[in-house]
Amino acid sequence: MGLFDFFSKAKDQDDKPAKRDKGGKSDREMARFERLVSSKMTQNLDRQDAIRELSEMGTARAARVLLKRFNWSMEPSITDQEEKEAAAAGIVAAGAEALGPIREYCQKAESLHWPLSVLKDIVGGDELVEELLGVLDQFDTEYLRNPEPKVQLLERLRDYPTEDVRIAVEPFVGDVNESVRFAAATTVLAIGNPASVEALVAALDDEESLRIKNKIAQGLEELGWEIPEGLIASATKNLPPGFTTRAGKVARG
Repeated sequence: MGLFDFFSKAKDQDDKPAKRDKGGKSDREMARFERLVSSKMTQNLDRQDAIRELSEMGTARAARVLLKRFNWSMEPSITDQEEKEAAAAGIVAAGAEALGPIREYCQKAESLHWPLSVLKDIVGGDELVEELLGVLDQFDTEYLRNPEPKVQLLERLRDYPTEDVRIAVEPFVGDVNESVRFAAATTVLAIGNPASVEALVAALDDEESLRIKNKIAQGLEELGWEIPEGLIASATKNLPPGFTTRAGKVARG
């Protein structure tokens, strides 16, 4: 290649327009936004401008970057809250485009508070329940270093007392983590389906946490669910102090 050819090729590359996102931003601009949103060490005004510009884009790529603002907190807390609210509004503005990024984010998030709130603002009804159960489906009942996402999700599902939710939540009454078991038992009782009696009585058999035993016993007593005859002996044996069985039901005494 001659010297003239070399400079001609370089000029052509310089003249070539930068690759741009659906929202009109170049890869370089998106990388800058991501750097600003991802760190508390960046200048507040620069970060807030980035959040505003991303929010105006309304794309999946913008939503994916905005979700990164939920990864960390800062002082003062009022600024932290305002930035997260602005990021949430920007994600909601992307609508269905944001669903894929939200699902991806929930797979590795340390907390699900913000993404679940955003999800509720984008979809509703049966579609929202399906999305929540889809997130729950990624978890099992084994050890997890940070159980908080499971707890938050199980607590959120209390608002949707459907049969699908009951079936999905019941296994977590046997989770290895005590906080998860408590959240699951509370949600199962809140759903209020007598079909859960067997799962709850079975949970009492292996449960070591007194607060969970009390929660289950109190719930069964208040709901007045009948215990199958074959489980009455087990229930009576494993109920916490202050509870017994009478006429096939859990009672105080």
